[in-house]
Amino acid sequence: MVDIYNHARSECNYNATYFIRMVSNYGGIDAAKRLLRSGDLVQSGFIALWKRGCLSLSMEALVLKPEFRQLFTKEELMIAENRLREYGYEP
Repeated sequence: MVDIYNHARSECNYNATYFIRMVSNYGGIDAAKRLLRSGDLVQSGFIALWKRGCLSLSMEALVLKPEFRQLFTKEELMIAENRLREYGYEP
């Protein structure tokens, strides 16, 4: 999670202060689960990455990677996938 924060900052000129604060407070997995639980409410950070064409650096894209999928429920993975597809990103 810290890596995607650093990449978003360097590659997309996006400083996700709320996201990194959540990761610091709750850890990467719990922060991701909290953001996914927001359901249909799309976070401002996600929108900022979408506007910059950087959804590949979103938490949603990260949790769908094969090496992290087992850490999340089917419902959480579906939320991440649906959110990305809704904004034109194919995971």
